[in-house]
Order: sequence, then C-alpha cells, then structure tokens
Amino acid sequence: MRDVLDSLLGWWQAGEPAGLATVTATWSSAPRQPGAAMAVGPDGTVAGSVSGGCVEGAVYELCREVAEGGAARTVRFGVSDDDAFEVGLTCGGIIELLIERVDRESFPWLPEFAAAVAADRPVALLSRLPEDGGEVGHLLLTPESRTGSLGGDRIDDAAGDDGLGLLTAGRTGVLHYGREGERRGEGLAVLVSSFAPPARMLVFGATDHAAATAGIGSFLGFRVTVCDARPVFATARRFPSADEVVVDWPHRYLAAEAAAGRIDERTVLCVLTHDPKFDVPVLEVALRLPVAYVGAMGSRRTHDDRLKRLQETGLTDAELARLSSPVGLDLGARTPEETAVSIAAEIVALRWGGTGARLTGTAGRIHPDTETVGG
Repeated sequence: MRDVLDSLLGWWQAGEPAGLATVTATWSSAPRQPGAAMAVGPDGTVAGSVSGGCVEGAVYELCREVAEGGAARTVRFGVSDDDAFEVGLTCGGIIELLIERVDRESFPWLPEFAAAVAADRPVALLSRLPEDGGEVGHLLLTPESRTGSLGGDRIDDAAGDDGLGLLTAGRTGVLHYGREGERRGEGLAVLVSSFAPPARMLVFGATDHAAATAGIGSFLGFRVTVCDARPVFATARRFPSADEVVVDWPHRYLAAEAAAGRIDERTVLCVLTHDPKFDVPVLEVALRLPVAYVGAMGSRRTHDDRLKRLQETGLTDAELARLSSPVGLDLGARTPEETAVSIAAEIVALRWGGTGARLTGTAGRIHPDTETVGG
C-alpha cells in the first residue's frame, strides 16, 4: 500500500472517493504478496499493482464500482477459474483481494496514517474483511495508540495485541477469530498491513567485500551501516551506498545498538573483517542477539580457528550453530561483487526457506503457500 498512499491522500484531500484493492492472501505462484495494493481514482487514474498485470483489468472495474457506491467485498482469482483465465492469471497462482471505498468517512485518519508511513514510523492498518456484504472495519495501530474499530472491544483488543506482534516483526498477514472476536474461533478475518522501518544490515569491516555487500544490501531494501575501527578506511566516500558509516570497534558499536533497542529479529549482520581481534569480539555479541542472520567471512581454516576462539568465550553449541561461516552460498564466487551476491542469496534463502538449489533440478511449486510473509 505504500506505493498508493500519496495518490489516495490527494483524492482524500480533494474530497473525492477512490477504490482500493489490497491483496489479502496468495497461493502458489501468484506474483504479488499480501499487502500489495492498487488504487483507482475518481478520474480513472491508477496507482500501484496487485498482480504485475495479470488481473489488473478486472480489479480496475471492481474498484470503480466500489468507489461509486458499491459494497466492499473480497474476491478471489485462481488458475482453475474461468474468470482467472479471462483476466490473464495463467501462471498457476491464486490471489485473494479486499476491494473497498476510500473517502473521508471510511478513512478519517488517512493523513495520520500516510504521515507515519512517510516518516518510517511503525504503523499497521488492520482491516476486518467483509462477510456477506458486511462493512469493513479498520483499526490504525502504532506501538503507542489505537484509532478506529474493527467492530467491538473484544475484537479490537485481540487483534490489536496480535497486530502489534506482527508490526514489531514487520510482517503482514491475516488473523482469524470467532465472530465475536474469540481467539479460538472462525468466521472473522482481519488483514494486518504492517509498515515498519526498513530492516537493518550491519556490515563490519571496511573492505572491498564490505563495499560490494553494502551495495547489494541497499538494493534489497536494507538500511545499511558499515562499521570499522579504522578511520582511514571507514569513510562515506568509500561506501557511497551505505546509509551510514561508523568509526568504532565493531563489538562496542553492536552492543550499544542492541542496548538502545535498534537491533531486532529482522536485522542481518555480516562480519567481513577477517581479523580475529575484530571478528571474534563482535561475533560473541552477535550470536547472543535475536537477529535474522549472522555471517562471517573466512576460509575453512579460519572458520575452525574462529570457532575455537568463540567456544572459549562461553558461547553455547546452539549459539554457535547460528553462525553462517564460511559466509554465503556456494556459487563459485571470486570477486567482491560475486561474493556479495553469494551472501545476499544466503540471506534471501534463509528468509523464505529456500534451498539454494538450481530450480531446473527441482520439482513441485517454486513458492510455498503463504498467508503471512515478511515485511
């Protein structure tokens, strides 16, 4: 929805209704993930996308209909549906969408929501999916406040608590409850669209490999920090793609960031110093933190020596098992840029449960069924 907010806000400020389609769930090879959105303005202007082109024509007409006064609804297109073939969804996927009207009455807090997203402040939009032509309820959620309602105190409390958990993790997905908001029940579904600050990538070591890794980390959408204790190497000029370059001892900087609450379960850490006096202290800190990924560069011999040093610090076998070393997937990489691709490939594979195998040598679905995904 991030891509359509500016357009929605403009129509809202002009007092003109718009139609909004949001992906609530996908299965198999559908091209977009839950939370993707497309908006259609009063003049027929389109913003965003829900399928990369597959079902845009049909969704466009539904958005126009809802904007002109039609009831909100959920719709599904699948490969076995005649409608899916007609609109072009021939890739084998299934996509489910929420279609609703956006105006000053249904989204009175839209400016507040758009401002939070634009400022990278954590915020989530909870939408109660309509049942049998019923109304769509909304709850705007931040770590400090709740605005709006999904239809009652019980569902607001339950979905508010669960939604805050998804927001903290930067995840989007659908929650299910009983019709009165019971946690153990069915019949009521709530889409949680989370907007959290970008996940962080911390790269330790001001090397050529670090520069390449910072570049691909930025390309993947991470907020990238490069840290090294040597000021002559740790300069913004050498790392133009990094969001920040810090001159500090890696272990001291990481510990301070963790203590300040700026490290979370989406954070990835790449230790590329290749020097025991730098990498062992920072890995001792890193492997005790609840982060998504800890990788360290080095040969097999360096890895074995590093493990012995880390064992001497008191790290447990479970903590040591979290270390990706030697870092990256086996791509036969030689250059810093190729090594960065290898590191990025491992991070992506771990995020989504990929095997790293060549797809031409595998069978079955390319993507697993997904209703709740990373943000």
